[in-house]
Amino acid sequence: MLRVTGIAAVALFAAQGCSVNEVVNADETELVVASEPVEEGLLLDIGIVEFDDGVAEDNDPDKTGVYGEIRAAEARYLPYHLKATLQGTGHWGAVRVVPSRLAFTDVLISGAVQKSDGEFVTIGIRVEDASGALWYEKDYKTQTGISSYSSTRDRRQDPYQKVFNDIANDLQAYVAQLDGERIARVRQISELRFFADMSPQPYADYLTTDKDGIVGLSRLPAEGDPAVDRLRQIRERDRLVVDTLNEHYANFYYGIAIPYHAWRKTAREESVNYRQVRRSGTMRALMGVVVLAGSLAMDTDSSSSTRRRTKNSLQAIGVSQGIEQIFAGFTRRTEASLHAEAIKELSESFGSEAAPMLVTVSGETRRLTGTAAAQYESWRRLLKEIYEAETGFPADIDLGTPERAPET
Repeated sequence: MLRVTGIAAVALFAAQGCSVNEVVNADETELVVASEPVEEGLLLDIGIVEFDDGVAEDNDPDKTGVYGEIRAAEARYLPYHLKATLQGTGHWGAVRVVPSRLAFTDVLISGAVQKSDGEFVTIGIRVEDASGALWYEKDYKTQTGISSYSSTRDRRQDPYQKVFNDIANDLQAYVAQLDGERIARVRQISELRFFADMSPQPYADYLTTDKDGIVGLSRLPAEGDPAVDRLRQIRERDRLVVDTLNEHYANFYYGIAIPYHAWRKTAREESVNYRQVRRSGTMRALMGVVVLAGSLAMDTDSSSSTRRRTKNSLQAIGVSQGIEQIFAGFTRRTEASLHAEAIKELSESFGSEAAPMLVTVSGETRRLTGTAAAQYESWRRLLKEIYEAETGFPADIDLGTPERAPET
């Protein structure tokens, strides 16, 4: 009877004890905000380059769960949210998403999306200044919680907000240890690198480059030099183009905000369900095998026909419950596969909603489909042609207004 009781207990556990539920509360980081305005001379401008999407060339979405169309959108969306977070701290000058490293700025942030599935996110960040000096490299990660996608949450806070706040706080902590002379030198190098790019012959000698590729100052141009004033005007126009491209990024950011939020929320739910189903399914199948094996091994040979019939009946019940548990495990695994397929379908449908943009530069309309860097390179070539031809820099350039392109 002890054997029968043990099998019954296992069967009961298999039937009732396999449910797995997860409740995760996301960690939070408080954003450090300037308590009073920072002196203008100490404000450094920041450029954030579009992130690397982190998708391998041989990526198989069915195996990795990484979908190229999602990552391509995140490579533009996440930098813009980081821009908005940094702007809100009051510790920096202009913060822009820049289409390429050619947009010379005081501090340059580049990054790579290493993981992002709505539940877990890891972003690798590299920060360097205009001299090429590396400030630091670091991976930032977090796990979203059950309330991260709640309709009652602060809508200004992204589900990944901890990562953005951690980046902002680390940047502020780093710049806080720099003295005013170092900050001024970074700003001067940034300006002179732009001058040297536009007009290499006269301005290249103002900069030095050491064996490690770090740029330094050899001398400064005279204040009041008409050529310097003109180049500064050209740089302001260049910044205006970058600002216009930021409107493009803003349109993209706000345009995909709702579907991207919905995708991440559903993807997280599907990921959690998938993990729970896999865990529960494996446990159920294991318990089914135990019950089935125990039932088949039950000794039904007895001298008492009544006792033998009773044991045969218990064995039949055990076998039935064991088979039921095994098939329940298979069913759960099938459900898990359906969850994975749902994630894939959501990712593919999301990609079609991230429409390209149109932007007009100098009266010419161009289509931006992730090639903002190429457009910016064309703009820089135009600036050089204007400067080298000595035809003067036009007072007004029609930059147009970025807009969503019709979906095709």
